[in-house]
Amino acid sequence: MSEAEPIITLRGVNKTFTRGKEKLEVLNDLDLDIPKGSFEALMGPSGSGKTTLLNLIAGLDRPTKGKIDVAGKSISDLGDSELSRWRSQHIGFIFQHFNLIPVLTALENVELPLLLTKLPGPERKKRAATALRVVGLEDRMGHRPAQLSGGQEQRVGIARAIVHDPTILVADEPTGELDRHSADEILGLLTKLNQEFEKTILMVTHDPAAAERATIIRKLDKGQLV
Repeated sequence: MSEAEPIITLRGVNKTFTRGKEKLEVLNDLDLDIPKGSFEALMGPSGSGKTTLLNLIAGLDRPTKGKIDVAGKSISDLGDSELSRWRSQHIGFIFQHFNLIPVLTALENVELPLLLTKLPGPERKKRAATALRVVGLEDRMGHRPAQLSGGQEQRVGIARAIVHDPTILVADEPTGELDRHSADEILGLLTKLNQEFEKTILMVTHDPAAAERATIIRKLDKGQLV
């Protein structure tokens, strides 16, 4: 099998934050290639720059210096509205805190990203229902977050991340709020999305058991890959 083309390429990426007069260098001259279709875990101590790196790749933040290409686009050069449009097409976000809206049902929570598209209402609902079926929650579509377990809430979060068929899934501590059994179920679901649906997944985790599910484990320390 030939080596997959990189879907994410970083060259000479630096990220510096300024606090008052102090400059904090979080990422330092980073080069990285992530192959299309891979499932990568990013590990490292708190403050090593993992979430910053994830945010740069997802187009939520911009590098201080360097070049980032994702899914064939040089995202470090895009203007704000272009970047926002690109993100809505290519990136699915999975958060540690499920970030569901308490007054909405599972179906309505999953449908939310599609409200920014031109899709008609019935088509949005159909896609949201399909995403919930993929994550095994077809029998919970009408339930609100308070009526779901933590593992089910995270499944709704994953359904919301995949409803617009993104190229890349970025997951920031997706099992951080879950017990071991629920965490293992969520990791099984991410593996399925990677293997059956060929999603490229980049996951930040502190959990060695979660990292084991990835095909590649990368370690970040003091802003550099080790």
